[in-house]
Amino acid sequence: MSTAPDSEAPASTPSRGAVRAYRPALRDGVRIGPPLLRGPRTVHLVRHPVTGAVFEVGPKEHFVLSRFDGTRTLDDLAPEYAARFGRRLAEGSWNGLLGLLGARGLLDGAPDPPLPEPAPGRANTLWRGTRRMVADADATTARLHRVLRPLLHRAVQLPLLAAALALVPVLALHTGELVDGAAELVRQPVVLAAAALFLWFSITLHELAHGVAAQHYGGHVAEIGLRWRFPAAMLYCTVDDYLFITGRRAKLVIAGAGAYLNLLLLLPFAIRWYTLPEDDPARALLAGLLLLGAVQALSNLVPLPPLDGYRMLGHLLGTAHLAPETRAYLSLRRTGAAAVAAYPRRARLIHTAYGAGAVLLLLLAVAGTCTVALLLLLG
Repeated sequence: MSTAPDSEAPASTPSRGAVRAYRPALRDGVRIGPPLLRGPRTVHLVRHPVTGAVFEVGPKEHFVLSRFDGTRTLDDLAPEYAARFGRRLAEGSWNGLLGLLGARGLLDGAPDPPLPEPAPGRANTLWRGTRRMVADADATTARLHRVLRPLLHRAVQLPLLAAALALVPVLALHTGELVDGAAELVRQPVVLAAAALFLWFSITLHELAHGVAAQHYGGHVAEIGLRWRFPAAMLYCTVDDYLFITGRRAKLVIAGAGAYLNLLLLLPFAIRWYTLPEDDPARALLAGLLLLGAVQALSNLVPLPPLDGYRMLGHLLGTAHLAPETRAYLSLRRTGAAAVAAYPRRARLIHTAYGAGAVLLLLLAVAGTCTVALLLLLG
């Protein structure tokens, strides 16, 4: 939506009395998201309950929309609006906003807009494609959630979370042994194939963990399917109302659920590895599996798109489209300070820090990959 409440009114408007007496209400099911920093602007996302279409509104539109409960007229809202923004809500702007919301099908009694045409997709081939695997993904994950719900209680999850967090420094302290174990694993193709199968299975559970976590916090799982890029294939799980789920903690849990589950799956192997004698041949193979599994889990927490860590960072900072907006900001900075004058101080700090951090992470990733590859070759 691009109309601001204090913009000029359109040429064709209802009668003055009808506009002032109207008490608008949003239709049932319309969802309005929290404030998000997008470049220099603060926006709120608004989702249509039937079509699923998502619109952006600014703080002024959000202020008005959040008060559309069927009890307020323009005369009721105008003083509140003036107290918040320092100017009265004009009748023409009120009428323009109502017209736009009605056309979007967001007001109570307004007809639904036409369903958007699906974007033309790339035809599936042997080399790449996607295929829906479950007819009703939401019902499937809801059943999984009902079965697993006792395990999601805080009394169960807190000890498991502590164990998963403790696993990371323990493995880090034995990095040399893990690298040697990975080299030994590579020299045994049969065992390596079994480890690869386990890691693929953990990716599948990773995606389902996102869906179950979304169900736990009232989200809706739109699709579960298979995505392949020859020769790799993996499951995916799409939560379509992810950004509208209430609470930052809930969104962080949903985004991090996959990596968390991957770490939990490593715990039995880690316990067995840690308790075996150092000269036991199985210890080296378990160490190699732990290295590969830990890299798989922790790499998902790196805050670069499209990884889960990128989504988590966006939730922590309250931002939308952080990476592309950072690229746009840094591009503007090259043209001079005046080009970024519209960005508030918080936005300038976030985009500058993220740009520098992203470059550093990429350099560390390259250096780490080269180091591990060299160690494996020398081993």
